[in-house]
Amino acid sequence: MTILVTGGAGFIGANFVLDWFADHDEPVVTLDKLTYSGNPANLAVLRDDQRHTFVHGDIGDRLAVEELLRQHRVRAIVNFAAESHVDRSIHGPGAFIETNVVGVYALLEAARAYWSGLADADRESFRFLHVSTDEVYGSLAQDDPAFSESNAYQPNSPYSASKAASDHLVRAWYHTYGLPVLTTNCSNNYGPYQFPEKLIPLMILNCLAGKPLPVYGDGMQIRDWLFVSDHCTAIRQVLEKGRVGEVYNIGGSSEKPNLHVVGTICDIADRIHARTDGSSHRTLITHVTDRPGHDRRYAVDTTKIEQELGWRPSETFESGIEKTVAWYIDNKAWCDNVADGSYRDWLKTNYAVR
Repeated sequence: MTILVTGGAGFIGANFVLDWFADHDEPVVTLDKLTYSGNPANLAVLRDDQRHTFVHGDIGDRLAVEELLRQHRVRAIVNFAAESHVDRSIHGPGAFIETNVVGVYALLEAARAYWSGLADADRESFRFLHVSTDEVYGSLAQDDPAFSESNAYQPNSPYSASKAASDHLVRAWYHTYGLPVLTTNCSNNYGPYQFPEKLIPLMILNCLAGKPLPVYGDGMQIRDWLFVSDHCTAIRQVLEKGRVGEVYNIGGSSEKPNLHVVGTICDIADRIHARTDGSSHRTLITHVTDRPGHDRRYAVDTTKIEQELGWRPSETFESGIEKTVAWYIDNKAWCDNVADGSYRDWLKTNYAVR
């Protein structure tokens, strides 16, 4: 048996695949469309690993997905495939609707067709795990309690609206067709291999290059920060022990304002990558115009996953951010490859003759 990981060349998906093989020998098929943030270099260490199969493809190609499921006798799908950057969704919402809504619909239909044809025991054990975001719940005021799984959806950006739609589709396919689904809603992830359009890797790389550190508005937008490996552990727990049809919130229990996050990165950079003129990296912080509809605060209540599945994050924000800054400093070739776009040359090399 095998698991299918969609979007597995992206940030969280790649970390999940790598962490999976640290604890399991069960084969993995990674399906990724390789849009701008899908990077084959994230999985380079698995290039000669017989347990891993990479397929360049789209979750929206229903027939191709059905064939993959049958060919590899897949017992579970873990869906990370998504357009995920709020700023990009503001400037071009169509791609988010296409992948996060239409693509998930096609993936669900492929899964349902495959699952319906399985023998009874295999039907019983099959799972479709959909990875989503806390942004579907909207924005919290300073003193509001954290989002629980029972909060109403109130998405405020094209990105979060498209993810909310996909969550509703997953729920409907369970209640209407009986497809054995699980949904996770996570807080802001950070860690190795994150594409540098997101706050933390952007600030790290700009620090290293001595470039301005752009902070939206007053920088007091609060997020609950989750180290990516903790997220991957939680997903494995949900896949193994989660109750079919249920939703589980996954958070890092580390609420921090963006300005605090940027300042912490500067302080770490001052210590391990000092500027030649001796000045602090904090002098690079530059406040810029806030983005439209910017949610003020996100936070998730993780009581359910803690009580039902026994999961808790192992990293604090302080320990996780130290590891993250060190990773970007130690992996300059990966950073340069992403910065100049040369990672995409792999597509031409690999697929020119196919």
